Amino acid sequence: MPQIDQVSAIYASQLFWLVVVFALIYFGIGRAMLPKIERTIEDRDAKIKGDLAAAESARAEADSADDAYQARLAATRGEAQAAAAKAKTEAALAAEKRVKKADAEIAAKVEQAEAELRAQRDEAIAGVEAVAVEAAQEIVTKVSGLNVDKRAAAKAVKTALGA
Repeated sequence: MPQIDQVSAIYASQLFWLVVVFALIYFGIGRAMLPKIERTIEDRDAKIKGDLAAAESARAEADSADDAYQARLAATRGEAQAAAAKAKTEAALAAEKRVKKADAEIAAKVEQAEAELRAQRDEAIAGVEAVAVEAAQEIVTKVSGLNVDKRAAAKAVKTALGA
């Protein structure tokens, strides 16, 4: 059949061009583009490794900075606690000093008040004795009609009050 005879002639030229195109594609991609793609992949892998190394270095640096910060924070906290304790002690000493001063002032005022009370009591007793002497003189005068001098009446009142 004539159609079958044509098939080998047509397909042969198509197969030839197919091989030529595939060879061009193979050599074009395989020889020209593939090394560029491989180089790009290698560059990307190297960049990723470099970035990972830089990130690890930055993390280690951040960890050391955090450790230093924590150490400074602990030291500062210790200093603050020491300062607070010192201030507390100083405040307690100052308060104790003020309390002692106030106690001394109060004791002086109490002593002064007690002295005033003793003086007023002595004065009141002297006044009572004077009134008692006068009363004794009047009573003796009214009861017995005798006049008693002031010294004798005072002596009698002191004897009576002392007994």
